[in-house]
Amino acid sequence: MVRILHNIRIVLVETSHPGNIGSVARAMKTMGLSDLYLVNPSKKPDAKTISLAAGAADLIERSTLVDTLDTALAECNLVIGASARSRTLSWPEIDPKQCALYSLHQAESGPVALVFGCERTGLSNLELQKCHYHVVIPTNPEYSSLNLAMAVQILSYEIRLAYLKSASESQISKIPNYPLVNELECFYQHLEEVLLHVGFIHPARPRQMMHQLRRLFTRARLENKELNILRGILTCIKKSPINSKK
Repeated sequence: MVRILHNIRIVLVETSHPGNIGSVARAMKTMGLSDLYLVNPSKKPDAKTISLAAGAADLIERSTLVDTLDTALAECNLVIGASARSRTLSWPEIDPKQCALYSLHQAESGPVALVFGCERTGLSNLELQKCHYHVVIPTNPEYSSLNLAMAVQILSYEIRLAYLKSASESQISKIPNYPLVNELECFYQHLEEVLLHVGFIHPARPRQMMHQLRRLFTRARLENKELNILRGILTCIKKSPINSKK
């Protein structure tokens, strides 16, 4: 059971203040989480980071520093992005309790990532598009500001509660075999290539249509077999005699 918690990864994107990394590590360790990824932080962990970690310095020492979000998510089979901002084009949304349950269920079969954006702007639209779900913490609408460590603490706490309940009731069950994030990205690249090839999307403006299609397939939550079927269809379309003349 403990290995499930080890499979839940906290990913911090372009953190501005090293001290916040330490506070996040402390929040994680109190709830039994230990896998911390740092994506291109403005400053690397320093003495302030260790000081605010308050006994969780081992998580800082074992943290993984990467240049891109794609690298941090490559082998994950579930990615949940935390953001307080609503979007013009909404992404599949869940609450903290659902976030905890989904994370625990999926962590049985591989790494799960909870992604947090930089302190000033949070996750960008492009970063959120790399997530399967958008988790929103229901704060006071008149003052909804949570600092980074608070947000991590709340979601980590919900994971801890769900974990303890599942451990006592043995209710964590297997769920379908989902593709990894990098496999999905290969599918989206393949899809865009074929749609450009057949003239369905304009080569000068592919992003808007691809954004809509990502949203569609994210809501559908493709399984591995389904993804393989779609990849096969795309390959056949591109190889067909009609399209090969284009």
